[in-house]
Amino acid sequence: MASTIGELRERFQALTTALKESTKSPLEASLLFCQDFCQVLVEHAGRWKTDEDPLPLLEVYTVAILSFAKASSCLSSACENVPLLLEKLALSCAELLLLLPQHVPGALWEEFQSSMKVAHSLLQESGSMPLRLLTSMAQQDGVWANATLSSILSNQTPQTEHVHQYLELEGPTLLNMRIKHLIKVDTWKRELVAHPLYFVHHK
Repeated sequence: MASTIGELRERFQALTTALKESTKSPLEASLLFCQDFCQVLVEHAGRWKTDEDPLPLLEVYTVAILSFAKASSCLSSACENVPLLLEKLALSCAELLLLLPQHVPGALWEEFQSSMKVAHSLLQESGSMPLRLLTSMAQQDGVWANATLSSILSNQTPQTEHVHQYLELEGPTLLNMRIKHLIKVDTWKRELVAHPLYFVHHK
């Protein structure tokens, strides 16, 4: 896995170098960068299945987002693909995070946290703010580790002030994604329990 991630970093770095050295117009160079960036990402992400082994995919997305952020200062603001690609990266990574097991290995989570902090800072310099939902997650000890969120999911009643603070941190987009995920999981569980084979295996 380490060699694969190292290769991914090198390929993204090569794309950034080509972008900086391009003799094409800023718009053309940015369009080509986005196209090649997507191709590299798809090739590497396609090596793992989300439902079987999601942790390597988190590292792939982490490297991709940070690499894109490092190249952002060289990308043309006239290129519509730049904000679209960033938004898709952020949403895809957030969706993946919601599917992860309760405990993400410490080193991987710390890498995600530090990478999102750096990426957010770089993108702010370029006037872009697409990573809000990821930086909100990165401020916690885990995807579902927020104390107020845990209380709510445990049918407890946290203080109103804490709820307001949590909602402000979370933001409407991420909160909506969490709700949809929980509804989907709950529906799956109810369908599973309703299946005749469930009772055969749980007697």
